[in-house]
Amino acid sequence: MTIDEIKAGETDNVEYKVDVPSKSEQYMRTVVAYANANGGRLVFGVENNTWEISGFTKEEVFRKMDAITNAIFDSCEPKITPSVSLQEFDGKYIIIVKIPAGMQKPYCIKSEGMLDGVYLRVSGTTRKAALYQIQEMVLSTRNRCFDQEKVDRELTDAEIETLCERLYSHAMELCEDDEARKKLKRIGKNQLLSYKLIVEEENRSFATNGYQLLDGQLDDYPDASIQCAVFKGTSRNIFITRKEFRGSIDMQVKSAYAFVLEHIDMGARFEGLARQDIYELPIRTIREIITNAVCHRSYLSPGKVQVALYDDRLEVTSPGMLDMDLTIEQMKTGLSRIRNRGIAEVFAYMHMIEGWGSGIPDMFMDAQQYGLPEPVLEDRGSDFRVNLYRRTLETDLFGVVDPKNMGANESNSGLISGTHRSDMDVDKIQKSADKTLKNTDKVPISADKEVNGADKMPIKSEIEIWGDLTPQQINICQYIEEHGSITSHQAEKLLGVKQRRAREVLKEMVNRDVLVKTGSYKSTKYWIKSE
Repeated sequence: MTIDEIKAGETDNVEYKVDVPSKSEQYMRTVVAYANANGGRLVFGVENNTWEISGFTKEEVFRKMDAITNAIFDSCEPKITPSVSLQEFDGKYIIIVKIPAGMQKPYCIKSEGMLDGVYLRVSGTTRKAALYQIQEMVLSTRNRCFDQEKVDRELTDAEIETLCERLYSHAMELCEDDEARKKLKRIGKNQLLSYKLIVEEENRSFATNGYQLLDGQLDDYPDASIQCAVFKGTSRNIFITRKEFRGSIDMQVKSAYAFVLEHIDMGARFEGLARQDIYELPIRTIREIITNAVCHRSYLSPGKVQVALYDDRLEVTSPGMLDMDLTIEQMKTGLSRIRNRGIAEVFAYMHMIEGWGSGIPDMFMDAQQYGLPEPVLEDRGSDFRVNLYRRTLETDLFGVVDPKNMGANESNSGLISGTHRSDMDVDKIQKSADKTLKNTDKVPISADKEVNGADKMPIKSEIEIWGDLTPQQINICQYIEEHGSITSHQAEKLLGVKQRRAREVLKEMVNRDVLVKTGSYKSTKYWIKSE
């Protein structure tokens, strides 16, 4: 090591000690934590905080080196073999102990045992590992994934076929065009076997954790859901609205994605006579962030995926620490580690994820193209968070953005108007001065009304869990939740579709026992069906 390196102070993988403690446990936790991560160095003979070299004499340094080597070998399980060397600075010697990244994780302090003696490095500090973190290390060492672990549920061919048909139908919905739909092949039992989402034993088929999550069988996974909320301001002090989505995890992603689109602003871009709706945030990035949070989260970790929308940002938090072999800088270059390989394979089949490792680089590229601040990735030790920042645009009383207040990207591309749902309702949009915008995706939420009643709002409502509804059906439910009922004419304006299509959507919801229909002809109304 050089003087400059020492003066730079401690880092995630470098720690200094002024002397060798008489009780080895005082530094053995750091040794174990390094072995459970990417390795690191313990340097003895350097003062904390000042980083001045106190060092050892030549007579005592070799004795201390032997004591350190023996203590590490005797105290850790499995055995850790350090590389111990010395370095001289002006007649003073420091001891450098290099701990390699372990190949037999988890490592623990033998006297404390496997449950209490496993430690990890988190943000430059040494912390005791939680049980789920120990379990994940065991799986990783065995090259296994939680989603591919067998559970006690024997499957029939009919059950497998039902799941495959649903996955195929959802994949068809996500196809961008007719050509993609023609190319899409049906998924079957053999593919689920190859993804290790089904385990076969003696001609019997058994489900795995991943199969259960995709099938919406969540009794054993109480935290396998997505919590969504809109907050007033830039902190979590006051919420405007919130939902929690359960059910099959791919449908959770669909519902959470629709929730975000419902509560962000939308404008329009005109190229010639063609009109294209443009959201304030890149929708590809929104979908990718939520999908990654569900796909790569730790299902052993307590906690739910959280999608929070603030005035200044979209924040998505995924339970589980970042892979120990992966850094945020590496993620920005496209490097990835897949925590749930079976689920990732299914999501790739459904085109819910674009490609291995491409999501993070694409997110930064999309933010730049939209003229947004650079996204922020946070490794928070027990969870991982992505912040996608919004940009506030000034609008007139009709919600129309003044082109003079827009960035070059928007004005040059022809983005001429924007709708802020918190300021406008469906009727106001229809009366806007230029008649260019339609409310095509949702009904606004009255911020003042909902904030004032926030303390009275139940955590869940009758229609809060919408795992199997389409975004259009979700929008209709939310409109009824806000206004009490809906007519076909209101649905037509809400969805931005023709009358015939609006009636088809309403009819399907009645057939599915989501809505009930009352009245006839012009007096017909639709209501949420009571339990």
